[in-house]
Amino acid sequence: MDKRLVPLLPLVTKPARYTNHELNAQHKNWSEVAVKVALAFPDIYDVGMGHLGFKILYALINGRHDALAERVYAPWVDMQELMEEHGIPLTALESGSTLTKFDLVGFTLQHELSFTNILKMLDLAGIRRRSTERDEMLPLIMAGGPAAFNAEPVADFLDFVVLGEGEEVMHEILDVVKDGKAQGLTKDQLLTELSRLEGIYVPKWYKPIYGVDGRFEALESQVPNAATQIQKRVVRDFNRLPYPEEFVVPYVEVVHDRVMGEIMRGCTRGCRFCQAGMIYRPVREREPRVLKEQIARLVESTGYEEISLSSLSSGDYGQIGPLVRDLIVHYQDCGISVSLPSLRLDSFGIELAQEIQKARKTGLTFAPEAGTQRLRNVINKNVSDDDLKDVVQSAFAAGWSRIKLYFMIGLPTETEEDLEGIVELAHKVLEWGKEFRSARRRPEVSISVASFVPKPHTPFQWMAQESMEILRSKQRFLQDRLRHPAIHFSYPRVEESFLEAVFARGDRRLAAVLERAVDLGCQFDSWTDSFRFDLWEQAFGDAGIDPQDYAGRTRDIGEALPWTHLSAGIDYDFLQREWELAQKGVPTPDCRWDECSRCGVCPSLRVANAIVKEKNVE
Repeated sequence: MDKRLVPLLPLVTKPARYTNHELNAQHKNWSEVAVKVALAFPDIYDVGMGHLGFKILYALINGRHDALAERVYAPWVDMQELMEEHGIPLTALESGSTLTKFDLVGFTLQHELSFTNILKMLDLAGIRRRSTERDEMLPLIMAGGPAAFNAEPVADFLDFVVLGEGEEVMHEILDVVKDGKAQGLTKDQLLTELSRLEGIYVPKWYKPIYGVDGRFEALESQVPNAATQIQKRVVRDFNRLPYPEEFVVPYVEVVHDRVMGEIMRGCTRGCRFCQAGMIYRPVREREPRVLKEQIARLVESTGYEEISLSSLSSGDYGQIGPLVRDLIVHYQDCGISVSLPSLRLDSFGIELAQEIQKARKTGLTFAPEAGTQRLRNVINKNVSDDDLKDVVQSAFAAGWSRIKLYFMIGLPTETEEDLEGIVELAHKVLEWGKEFRSARRRPEVSISVASFVPKPHTPFQWMAQESMEILRSKQRFLQDRLRHPAIHFSYPRVEESFLEAVFARGDRRLAAVLERAVDLGCQFDSWTDSFRFDLWEQAFGDAGIDPQDYAGRTRDIGEALPWTHLSAGIDYDFLQREWELAQKGVPTPDCRWDECSRCGVCPSLRVANAIVKEKNVE
């Protein structure tokens, strides 16, 4: 760590965020490596330490003899103030080196509300914000992650963007940078070499064109032979993909502080609001034997007491039952529990519930998303009230007394009847749990309601978000009807969802808004206590930008969209077809169990071991 921080540690909350030397942290000799990478997470240590992608890249880069990776997180506000007061720049944890000494600084774009933290971290590091303002000296600022599929709002701050999965392309990037340094290439020459790699987008090679109304019309290449579309990178052999044998174990409690086994990537359920279900296609599973070996090494190297089987829909993993049973049998005498992330209503049964609770009770969360079958058909959430009843009763019978349900409000075509459906389902859950009630436990249900955000590369990307006034009225509607001692109701502020929608569908004009917001003091926007919507309103006004034009306006099907050059492998025709089916309330079956839905991913990405019914792939 930077030794200048030591006197400041007693003055800040959770000083262990900044101290380094955690178990399994990697410390390599700078003089022995050619390429140095700072992995930058635009949130605090507590959040960034739980991110699986970060752990994978950290192990991958440090596994090379010619490269190193160090970690850097956004300091909390108290440390920031002290750093600025004492003139201490932002440094990496492992060596305490300033970010300007690295060859690459890589930000993860997990969600749109982290964008201000990227600018703030650049400011703290003494790195100019806009790529065109930075001189020939390294580092190159790169970014990847789900929000990279519309990187345009932050494009002016990035030298290049990695689209899709990073494990294979990261090696290629390191090789290009290593060779480029040896050859003495200029920054632009290095970016030219990087742009030749599949999945690499160099924003300054392209110029956005806007119409007389100020709206985006096209993206014009500024260099010869620039690709008209950047295709995402996909790992084609998931089982052969290296996985970390060690996780860095923090000294303080962090998010997802446990062993994570990535059992599967991708999801073909086709929920029409879900960006992850589109951009992470196709589905690929890890073999149980490989998983168990990976988990065993992580348990031994970390000492964690919980194993989480991670994926977008863990219950869809082909061998989920046998895998859970094997892990529990192997680890239950060690006091190690097994948990699953959010489960689908039709992929969880009494046997699996009973297996999981043998070691230790963990929370159960299900996501019906909508309160009526009609609206679930619109959004392609192929579950029913009967599915919910079956799994809830199974869970209560297996010993759980509290169930958490996720819903959305503001979904396309939503009516008051759909809102009433949420209320009715909450009370039905309590009713279904009555027969399992005892003197020591009673059934409870937690209802969490988020506001719908239209996302790029989904069938709802053309939809407007409902106004904040309407969304607030829907929250009040539910709050009034969910008053019950055994029902716990929660919801985020609609202002946060509004801002997320603005930047999700934004273009490069929003760069000026971001800069102004940071100058006014905006950061940590996903933290409710830090979120300052009044400052955001001022930033939009000062930049002359109407945010409603991004969040609250329905796009025409043929309208130019700022993100279409960044391809998730999904055919445009498929998204349009799904949008038309949504308006008719017609669901689309999952191609893993039914016929091919012709989304275009498998043929366009040539993934040989995608988990689909081969006879249906055209």
